[in-house]
Amino acid sequence: MSDFVITKSEQLRGDAEFLKASILEHLHFTLGKDKYTSTKQDVYQAAAFAVRDQLIGRWIKTQQHYYDTDAKRVYYLSLEFLIGQTLQNSLVNLGLLENFRSALHDLGYTLEQIVAVETDAGLGNGGLGRLAACFLDSMATLGIPGYGYGIRYDYGIFLQKIEQGSQVEIPDNWLRYGNPWELCRSEYLYSIHFYGKVSHRKDEKGKLHFELIDGEEVLAMAYDTPVPGYHNDTVNTLRLWQAKSPKGFNLNYFNHGDYIRAMEDIAVSENISKVLYPNDNIFEGKELRLKQEYFLVSATIQDIIRRYNKGHIHLDLLPDKVAIQLNDTHPALAIAEMMHLLVDREELSWEKAWHLTTSIFAYTNHTLLPEALERWPVPLLERVLPRHMQIIFEINRRWLDEVEKAYPNDVRKKQALSIIEEGEPKRVNMAHLAIVGSHKVNGVSALHSTLLEKHIFRDFWELTPQKFTNKTNGITPRRWLKVANPALSHLITQTIGEEWIHELSALKKLLPFVKDAAFIEEFGKIKKENKEKLSKIIYAEHAKHVNLDSLFDIHVKRFHEYKRQLLNALHIVALYNRIKDDPNHNWTPRTFIFSGKAAPGYFMAKRIISFINALASIINNDRVVGDRLKVFFLENYRVSLAEQIIPAADLSEQISTAGTEASGTGNMKFALNGAVTIGTYDGANIEILEEVGPENFFLFGLREDGVTALKERGYHPREYYERDPELKRVLDMVTDGFFSPGDPHFFAPIVDSLLQVDPYLVLADFGAYSACQKQISEVYLNPVEWSKKALCNVAHAGKFSSDRTIKEYAQEIWRLPSFPV
Repeated sequence: MSDFVITKSEQLRGDAEFLKASILEHLHFTLGKDKYTSTKQDVYQAAAFAVRDQLIGRWIKTQQHYYDTDAKRVYYLSLEFLIGQTLQNSLVNLGLLENFRSALHDLGYTLEQIVAVETDAGLGNGGLGRLAACFLDSMATLGIPGYGYGIRYDYGIFLQKIEQGSQVEIPDNWLRYGNPWELCRSEYLYSIHFYGKVSHRKDEKGKLHFELIDGEEVLAMAYDTPVPGYHNDTVNTLRLWQAKSPKGFNLNYFNHGDYIRAMEDIAVSENISKVLYPNDNIFEGKELRLKQEYFLVSATIQDIIRRYNKGHIHLDLLPDKVAIQLNDTHPALAIAEMMHLLVDREELSWEKAWHLTTSIFAYTNHTLLPEALERWPVPLLERVLPRHMQIIFEINRRWLDEVEKAYPNDVRKKQALSIIEEGEPKRVNMAHLAIVGSHKVNGVSALHSTLLEKHIFRDFWELTPQKFTNKTNGITPRRWLKVANPALSHLITQTIGEEWIHELSALKKLLPFVKDAAFIEEFGKIKKENKEKLSKIIYAEHAKHVNLDSLFDIHVKRFHEYKRQLLNALHIVALYNRIKDDPNHNWTPRTFIFSGKAAPGYFMAKRIISFINALASIINNDRVVGDRLKVFFLENYRVSLAEQIIPAADLSEQISTAGTEASGTGNMKFALNGAVTIGTYDGANIEILEEVGPENFFLFGLREDGVTALKERGYHPREYYERDPELKRVLDMVTDGFFSPGDPHFFAPIVDSLLQVDPYLVLADFGAYSACQKQISEVYLNPVEWSKKALCNVAHAGKFSSDRTIKEYAQEIWRLPSFPV
């Protein structure tokens, strides 16, 4: 049967007429619609099925090739995959974009109309999940046998609405119309066990055997999504797990009229994959979150071992055939689960199982914020996962024996290196578990990795320095330039060829064109066209026109105090005051654009969103200011909106407090699309600065060592307020209710926090930020010079391809024997 399917799919053609016929066939036979009853949603669904047809044969052949060659496979475990829309990205990677555009045109639609129908997949929060999606694209493009593993959430983080200036969350039912890209693999169904108690017995040889009894069972069912590489016929797999009840409908309750109880078991079990937790970089020890994490890793490890056992009769070769990457600590329980399966089910000795486990796992850390590190209470783990808590205790006991050998009688070292943190209650430090159970640990930018080694995990680094390495993050140029910015993509290809699409460092061939007046003019024209497209989105949402000659100053990312959207907002108030004080001055016109979500329970982040919208309400309606200053907040930030915003940016705001942003990938996307960065010396900003040169980057503010020194000697934010008249005026306006006339004290919590604590040094950096912005305003008045800086950013973006990152993982962490380049 599989041979027949492959032969059939190999006959699929990519010409426009065939694609049109395929769309119509699916519209009629798959969806049961005709030209009189079909909607745009139907046409999108039919189009997606037609593209999926093009993927299926390649998908099957790819997987067969991996089995035939007994390839080592990489498994990327992540609670989030922020993949965005799939249709256009698949068409680009398959090389079918223009033919598909023609096919839709013949049917009376534009490609843009149909692409706009697709709902972003609700599988991620932000950078962590978007990185995972970029990595999947790069693995497929490089021909690496890679699999993503995650959870098929029924509901995404939430849809953000702005009502009366404030964020309102509504459910993100992204699966309302189904998902044409996935295939349910109901044959892959794994039993996951929670709660219960552990029984043990000795066999005739005196070996202990452990068994979990009286627990609760949940089933994990697989859903697969194809992940195509760029122009190479490789199609890898993203496998997502959905929770299913093993008990089904309770007919006994139903027959007695208790309809709610009849469904109760199903509802409780299936809650595990119901909703994605909003990530606000503050760890909350919620039981459902713990169950989600174990649900993912248990189903995944069982699936990995099943796949391995299909071609091998013993487990000795497991490290030669399996590499598992933990995307942060959320899947760190996979280490305990692997030990559970190898020791309890496969009956290996502890020593052999541990050798296999530590040879397979690697761990990526994504945060420097102590409050974000997962520390699960031991009583909770003992109740929910009793056997795994026993295993973690045993891992820690043996690990501390090694620590004792290295540091005899050193109690401080034992405390610092223990997986179990003492306290009331005791807690399991999941980062420590991930480090102990992995053969490699990496940060995601040069500074971040250094800070991990010198501060966060210093004791581990001193004991096992060979484990630690850096892998600077990257982004896929297919999605973030070829798909997101087709006009610039076309200009680049027309100028230097197509090599850049799979070897981004080829963009350096653009450098000679910095001195080419005609090229610079065309480059600037494309930027203005992108700004015009974004202005239409702004008008549709806010009914305000935008000055296309203004500097588009863009700050889009998740809202968190450390990302300092507030610093940007306070500077906007200062600009507003300057214009009001001297309306006849030749001010550089600016359009400030914000977008991003705040976690529902994050009071301060949500209040900052309200503050920005309050600024917009007053500034945008001030006739004195006119179109010299405008502020807009675009609601419901997501991948598809980012693809519209980023190509239009002149200035990229990357202004986190130094030492708080692990890497950032938004900074890379902006640079690749011809925006100049204003940023602190933090995360991957540092490496962007090194690549583009200080003359093409606007650097300001305290560095990480300066932040540390200021806090150590005692930071008093009110001193900055008292000695900077412009800053004082701004904060006094906020305190006096200028931006909240209906409730003068509404923004008092923001000012109080700044003056009393200011944990992320907004006031300390305000003066430097304001001075840097003045310099930017002066440079922007010369459009040719600005375009040259922007082009230099594009030309030097090659390092920040996720292809480069994945090659480094493959060679140095996953130890793949070889892979196509």
